[in-house]
Amino acid sequence: MNQPQPATPAIHLRNLSFTWPGQPHPALALDELRVEAREHIFVSGPSGSGKSTLLATIGGIIAPQAGSVEVLGQALQDLPAARRDRFRVDHIGFIFQQFNLLPYLSVTDNVLLPCQFSSCRKGRTLQQGGGLQEAAHSLLASLDLAPALWARPVTQLSIGQQQRVAAARALIGRPEIIVADEPTSALDSDRQQAFLDLLQRECAHGGAALVFVSHDQRLAERFHRRIALEQVNRAASIEESA
Repeated sequence: MNQPQPATPAIHLRNLSFTWPGQPHPALALDELRVEAREHIFVSGPSGSGKSTLLATIGGIIAPQAGSVEVLGQALQDLPAARRDRFRVDHIGFIFQQFNLLPYLSVTDNVLLPCQFSSCRKGRTLQQGGGLQEAAHSLLASLDLAPALWARPVTQLSIGQQQRVAAARALIGRPEIIVADEPTSALDSDRQQAFLDLLQRECAHGGAALVFVSHDQRLAERFHRRIALEQVNRAASIEESA
């Protein structure tokens, strides 16, 4: 009798090592890190523990010198840079710490940017019914951003409102993975909790895995699993023993 095959993880890193050019020691050295589909994980670690390098590796922004980076079953280290970029925009939504919104675009147009660069994200958006703008507006409404703001330039929004625009941009087209890099660092405790409520609800609704990086340990209890990067990244011990 055939045994059922385990589901393909959202992210699977193995025997990974990455060293930045000009540096004597690796910034990231991991035996294994696995994130399941739909899993929400909290990643913590002090400055220098490799958080930014980890996110850049998951997103295919950088390729490791050794080891494998499998995202949705695709070995990213085998792809040239241009194909890694295409894979990222098709399948991964990023929420950056500084949001990286385009100041000359409206709220709605910022949300729809991934659909301009990815026919995959555009197609999945249209499959939900209605047009692109309707999908963007539905996401903005679900993230509690008032319709009166949708046509405004993002520069006219508060930090908390810009944060929700960045989340909607990451979620449009239902990418399978959402990566959030310190997205709540500028918010007070109440607004942090409210934003996480919205983000986790939308990730669950779209079936996305969530990789959430933060220094704030109080948020960790809201996630399926916590990873303390300084405990699993062997690069720190390599540097100390050198």
